[in-house]
Amino acid sequence: MGQKQQQPNADPLPDPKKRRRVGFSKIDAGVEANDCIKIYLVSRKEEVRTSDGLCITPVDLNQFFEEDGKIYGYEGLKITIWVSSISFHAHADITFEGTSDGGKGITDLKSSLEKIFGETLLENRDDFLQTFSTEKNFISSAVTNGEKLQNKALNGHISPIYSNSEAASSDLEVVRLVIGNLASGHLYSRLVPLVLLLVDGCSPIDVTDPSWELYLLIQKKVDQPENTQHLLLGFTAVYRFYRYPDGSRLRLSQILVLPPYQHKGYGSYLVEVLSNVAISENVYDLTVEEPLDYFQHVRTCYDVKRLLAFDPAQSAVKSAVLRLKGGKLSKKTHVPRFLPPLDVVEDVRRTLKINKKQFLQCWEILIYIGLDPVEKHMEDYVTIISNRVKADILGKDSETAGKQVIDVPSSYNEEISFVMFRSQNNEVGGVQMDEDQAKTQGEQLKQLVDERIEEIKLVAQKVSQKHV
Repeated sequence: MGQKQQQPNADPLPDPKKRRRVGFSKIDAGVEANDCIKIYLVSRKEEVRTSDGLCITPVDLNQFFEEDGKIYGYEGLKITIWVSSISFHAHADITFEGTSDGGKGITDLKSSLEKIFGETLLENRDDFLQTFSTEKNFISSAVTNGEKLQNKALNGHISPIYSNSEAASSDLEVVRLVIGNLASGHLYSRLVPLVLLLVDGCSPIDVTDPSWELYLLIQKKVDQPENTQHLLLGFTAVYRFYRYPDGSRLRLSQILVLPPYQHKGYGSYLVEVLSNVAISENVYDLTVEEPLDYFQHVRTCYDVKRLLAFDPAQSAVKSAVLRLKGGKLSKKTHVPRFLPPLDVVEDVRRTLKINKKQFLQCWEILIYIGLDPVEKHMEDYVTIISNRVKADILGKDSETAGKQVIDVPSSYNEEISFVMFRSQNNEVGGVQMDEDQAKTQGEQLKQLVDERIEEIKLVAQKVSQKHV
C-alpha cells in the first residue's frame, strides 16, 4: 500500500515552540475640545477666515463633547468658529488629516457643535457672510418695541469703577424687553450660545415665561447719515418675583458684557441701571443668583459707594468704628460680631434696595474704610472677620465641648440613628477632633480670612481715596 502524499500547498504543521504575533491598533486617546477649537467674535465679513476678529476664551468647551470632554477619531483636527456680533449667527470651519476608529468611535462634530450654537450655526460659509448685510439691522429691529429706560447714567452722570471707563458716553441707551413675545424670545435665542460659552454654570432661561426681563445695553453707531446701526454691548436677564400682597422682587440671573467691551465700566453701568429701576419701581429688593467672583466685586464696589453717601449707614458705621477702637478685642475671650442695627438693615433695603446678605458684605468694608489709621487697628479688625468666617463655616456653636452623640436602637436603620445633646455642665462630649484635624481646620480658616481681607482691601482701594 502506498503512503499518502502531502499536498504541496498545504499549511505546514505549527511549531509548538513558536507563538503567533498579534498586532493591536493604536488606542485613540482623544483630544480635548479646548485644545483644538478657536472661537472668534467678528463684526465684519472681512474678518472671517483671518485673525482680525477677537479670539474669545470660553469657560469650558469640554462639557459639550462626550462624557469625558474629548473628541475622538480625528487626526490633526482644527476647528475655527466665527460668531457674528451683528446677527449672532455662527459658522464653523473644520479641518483634519484623517479619521479612524481607535476604539472610541468617531465624534459627530456637527451634533456636538449644535449643542452650543443650535440654529444659529450656519453650515454654508456664503450664507454666513451674507448675514452681515442682510441682518445688519437685527438689533435695531429687535429693540423697536422695547422700553427705553430713562436713567441718570444715560445723561452722562455715572460713577465709573474703572478710570478708563467709556460707559458715560452719550450714545448709549438701555432697552428693556419683556420675555414672552416672539421678538424678544428670538433675540435671546441668538444670545444663548454666548451665554453657554462665556458665563460659567449658566443655562438658558425660559423664553415663554413673561416674568423674565431683558435689559440690553445698546450703542448707536452711525455708518451713514441716513443709517443708524445699533450695537449690542451687553445684556442682563432679570426675573421678577411676586411678593405678597402687591409687591415684587428682582433677581439678576445672567449678565454678560461682550468680550470687546469688557473692562470699560459697562458691567457696573448695567448694575446702576438695574438699581435705579428697583428704586424707581419700589420693588422689595434686588438680589443676584449665584454671582461669580468678578461680578460680585463690581457689584460690591457700586453698593459700597452708594452706602458711603447714605447717612443712616454711615452713622451706624461710625458707632461701630468707635467701639472697635475702644480696646484690644483680640485679647478678649468674647468678641462681638459688630453687626449693623436691624433698623439700618431695613432702611438700606427699603431705600437702596440692597438685600441683607449683600449689605453685610459691604458692612465689613465700610468699617475697614472708617478705621483711620487702619494699620493701628488691623489686629482687632482681623479678629472680627475671623470670628464671622468661623461662625459662617462652623455655625454659631462652633466649639464641640459639651456636645455628646449617643447611638440609639431603632427598627429603621441603626447606623443613622443617634441623638446629639449638649450637657448643662459642658462636660467633654462624644464629638472629638484630633490634633491633625484641628490644625487643618485652623489653616483652612486662616486662608479664608486672608482671602476675605484681600477682597476688602481691593474694594476699599477702588472706592476710597484714603486707601489708594
